[in-house]
Amino acid sequence: MGLMQVALLCSLTILSLSSLSNSLSSNYYHKSCPKVESIVAKVVRDATSRDKTVPAALLRMHFHDCFIRGCDGSVLLESRGGNKAERDGPPNRSLHAFYVIEGAKKAVEAVCPGIVSCADILAFAARDSVVLSGGPRWDVPKGRKDGRTSRATETALLPSPTFNVSQLQKSFSLRGLSVDDLVALTGAHTLGFSHCSSFQNRIHNFNSTHDVDPTLRPSFAASLKSICPVKNKAKNAGISMDPSSTTFDNTHYKLILQRKTLFSSDQALLTTPHTKTLVYKFATSKKAFHTAFAKSMIKLSSINGGQEVRKDCRFVN
Repeated sequence: MGLMQVALLCSLTILSLSSLSNSLSSNYYHKSCPKVESIVAKVVRDATSRDKTVPAALLRMHFHDCFIRGCDGSVLLESRGGNKAERDGPPNRSLHAFYVIEGAKKAVEAVCPGIVSCADILAFAARDSVVLSGGPRWDVPKGRKDGRTSRATETALLPSPTFNVSQLQKSFSLRGLSVDDLVALTGAHTLGFSHCSSFQNRIHNFNSTHDVDPTLRPSFAASLKSICPVKNKAKNAGISMDPSSTTFDNTHYKLILQRKTLFSSDQALLTTPHTKTLVYKFATSKKAFHTAFAKSMIKLSSINGGQEVRKDCRFVN
């Protein structure tokens, strides 16, 4: 299947899913599994106490899940037979901490068998990850079902770190997300680590006239070059997204203004008046950022189109 065919398929799928968000509710498990959120939160908290990279991993996993076929847990499925699943697509090969979701599912199944979807568990875990990192808490809409389809080819539709604002806006709008959502959700880049491959385009052979992206602060570009030389083949080479990469704060927006952010897609937010205004707003007010992020996460995570509640998050029933 060609990229354009994949794009059309995903676009139609996503647009058809947007109307299903009304089936979600805040009290979906009120009677059937009232302790589900506290069970998941404990698993995430325990995992984070052992590995500080877990929150960034789970938040990214949830985002990558929702952006393909809606929040249906399809990113959790393992490749089987001749089918290569999403988690093995190029943008997802660096995803990790799947064991946390599997552990949470096992803990929930022990109390409420066959009731809670893997998609809901991942949505809870992403929210808990933000809270544990000092970010806002929000009421996660509940009642997602797990999908039965997961294709590595469809990961080509994930937003790229090389996208400009026009490309980002198109990608987000296909999911029913606004420019305001785009800028707010970009703030998730305050957590985690980036491999060199995601920003090599900015520090080596940028274009025919510049070796380095001129929007990068020269001293920062030099430090990136020392970490990621052009011939560097180290698989895990890279750098933290920002100096406070385990704290969910508004540092990322400040770095954009300082021309010290890693991705072209982040720096591109200064190229249009509206996105630039929002970057300034969030850079100067962590409260404004946290409020906007929570609102946009609810919107993003409310797209769902699954069909079942999986017994095992790695495989369809």
